[in-house]
Amino acid sequence: MEQRVFGVSELNNIVKALLESVPELGHVYVRGEISNYKLYPSGHHYFTLKDAEGAIRCVMFKGQALRLRFRPENGMKVIALGRVSVFPRDGAYQLYCDALSPDGVGDLHVAFEQLKERLYREGLFDPAHKKPLPPYPKAIALITSGSGAAVHDMIRILRRRYPLAAVKVLPVRVQGPEAPPEIAGAIRYANAHRVADLIITGRGGGSIEDLWCFNDERVARAIYDSDIPVISAVGHEPDVTISDFVADARASTPSNAAEMAVPDRSELLDRLEGVRLQMVRSETARLALLRRKLEELSTKRVLTDPMAPIQDKRQALDHAQRDLAHAMERRLAGPRQQLSGLAASLDAMSPLKVLGRGFAVAQDSEGRILRSAEEVSPGDSVTVRLARGRLDCEVRQTILGEEQA
Repeated sequence: MEQRVFGVSELNNIVKALLESVPELGHVYVRGEISNYKLYPSGHHYFTLKDAEGAIRCVMFKGQALRLRFRPENGMKVIALGRVSVFPRDGAYQLYCDALSPDGVGDLHVAFEQLKERLYREGLFDPAHKKPLPPYPKAIALITSGSGAAVHDMIRILRRRYPLAAVKVLPVRVQGPEAPPEIAGAIRYANAHRVADLIITGRGGGSIEDLWCFNDERVARAIYDSDIPVISAVGHEPDVTISDFVADARASTPSNAAEMAVPDRSELLDRLEGVRLQMVRSETARLALLRRKLEELSTKRVLTDPMAPIQDKRQALDHAQRDLAHAMERRLAGPRQQLSGLAASLDAMSPLKVLGRGFAVAQDSEGRILRSAEEVSPGDSVTVRLARGRLDCEVRQTILGEEQA
């Protein structure tokens, strides 16, 4: 019998057909650890599943990969669902994955932890980014289901606690694939149009699947980018979502969020009453003090006898004037006495006194006093000053001692 020779592609296709004809290999679960994981630009995922003794190549095409709620990573233990076949070009058999889930935990839990870790590293949970809640909000936007019990509870509590705040409901879906873009869009709308100065977003309790829209990255980033403070109020006390970590404040329930958002009216009224009483007491004490001061001033002499201060000043002025005159007298007495003495001395030395005793003073034509006959010559004009009047004379001769010139 002649031996048949197969081409490589022909043999690969035969093996492929044989494998695909086995029903058990068309829907098989495989447990293993991911290694050599690669995500190609086409959107296809390629990796290897291995255990302690073997390995198998795996591929998950883009259409199936879009349904993944977590990102596969090297070292992750998973359970893959798919079919075994051969890729004819390589001649190697591989597992074509239709679904992938973490081994031991749900894929939603893994997706939650992965997104939480990534956003934490990016700083979206940083306390420094969180904004303080306004103490007395003028308007509050509720981004939640418009028909759920949560929105009615929040409106009731807000109206009871703080009716001054305007409550604006931005209705969105809070479950299903359409919910995340609606919630994120409502948050961006509230910021763009400044519809409120505080946002509360959330919903009532439910399963992790029901609350999953608040674990969506789009919602988390919209909350992070919000200029308006955001309170996250998702589910019940044990429920924690990514929105809780990103928001400026986390409330255990929607009702708790409403209580956190506004002050209590009765507490404010009590506080205002306390302030009013304090102001009354303060003003009463101040008026009593002013009254005592007024009573003290009413007995002052300046009010009972207004002219008294003027009279006192006049009397003081008279005393000052008298003291000043006495001081001037004392100040001038010494110089006056000194002047009298100098005048007497001057008078005693005055040439007029000498003239008064019969003496005369002779002066030449230039007014110089003549002390000797030698200072003139016969024919010179001289003036002789007497006690009363003067004589204009002409020198006839000069006599020095007993001699004649």
